[in-house]
Amino acid sequence: MDNSVHIIYRNYKNPLNIKILINLRNFCKKKGIKLYLSNNFKLALKLRLDGVYLPSFNKSTRYNCFKFKKDFDVIGSAHNVMELNTKIRQRVKSIFIAPVFKKKINKLGIYGFLRLKNFTNKKLVVLGGVTEEKMNMVNFLKAEGFAAINYFQKKRPL
Repeated sequence: MDNSVHIIYRNYKNPLNIKILINLRNFCKKKGIKLYLSNNFKLALKLRLDGVYLPSFNKSTRYNCFKFKKDFDVIGSAHNVMELNTKIRQRVKSIFIAPVFKKKINKLGIYGFLRLKNFTNKKLVVLGGVTEEKMNMVNFLKAEGFAAINYFQKKRPL
């Protein structure tokens, strides 16, 4: 498995199943995949995960009081300059910028991504509407990487 693949576990609809999360953590450790938990610092630290993911709607900076382990990363997502500034205040390592390619009314597009890139020196990751055909564009944007749900659902083994 490619060690540049990371998994973000997020489940906002159902209660968190700790057993599933522990099994996923053990699988990821075996395969050398980083695992991030969405919106739960205490549990991510307790389970010795690789980090935590802060979605764009999380505006809190209260977690700054936590003592992190050495290799614990905080990552987040943003859709505009205000959210980007929030993520910078939250001291995230990488920021997912979305939606770049998705065909929504509020898509950022290439120029929106480049505009946001001017506001920070953080690692930026393209999110939203990534397809095989758009891979060259991801390279052109000099993004740190890309994130995609549908792309991987289509590429996964049966």
